[in-house]
Amino acid sequence: MLKIKKIININDLTLLKEHYFSHSIGPLDGMWHFGFVPMSDHFGFYEENKLIGYCCINSDGFLLQFYLSKEAQTNISELFKQLINNEISTINMIKGAFVSTAEPEYLSLCLDNANTVNAHSMMFRHEDSIKTKSIAQIQMDLVKTEELAELVEFASQTIGAPKEWLNVYYKNLITRQELWVYRKNDHVIATGECRRFDEYQKNYADLGMIVSQNHRGKGIATQVLNFLVQQANRHNLQAICSTESMNIGAQKAISNAGFTSKNRIVRFDFN
Repeated sequence: MLKIKKIININDLTLLKEHYFSHSIGPLDGMWHFGFVPMSDHFGFYEENKLIGYCCINSDGFLLQFYLSKEAQTNISELFKQLINNEISTINMIKGAFVSTAEPEYLSLCLDNANTVNAHSMMFRHEDSIKTKSIAQIQMDLVKTEELAELVEFASQTIGAPKEWLNVYYKNLITRQELWVYRKNDHVIATGECRRFDEYQKNYADLGMIVSQNHRGKGIATQVLNFLVQQANRHNLQAICSTESMNIGAQKAISNAGFTSKNRIVRFDFN
């Protein structure tokens, strides 16, 4: 008989998450799986006290990960239906799911049960073989601890992210030397992130950037990405990134920096 329990220590899922990532057909988005997922609730699936699967649900009631081992006796389709029909008392109401097209089994389960489907984000991967536009290069500097408050304020005003979350997130990036800043006349013009993975997909570096609203449309975003790709190359890592499907300007900048997109992050809403 299957039992479902809330996971207190996410490290208990390390082996299952290794399997989860190994079954993907491409690199998964770093911000989603290493930013949003750890902040969400995890529930373990147990058969005879053996952990054979898990799911991850964010505070808005959306599934972010779903996995059931091939060794499990439980029918995966039936379990998924029970989850999204809110028939499991230990799990709060599930409204929908986010899943990438690089996660075929989880994607198929969502397609079988969705009420509405919308492309949320485009996932990109840098390709060295692609000829990029010749543009001026910029020099970015590693962010220092004493610049934390200034850059938290910059990001909060530019993209509307909560300061409390940014403070923790940026502090970690600064410690790991993964956050860069581009200044002009002592003003912050852009920030860039080159996040290395400690587990699961160690051959990739996940890039992120923020450009001041007053300096967009000038090619700076592409310059920032070119710089960050160079940082990834220094570590022999392939650069990946993503942006929302409606953000045409970012998509253009990413493409100009030699990235291609073959996968999407999809939002599903259930009945």
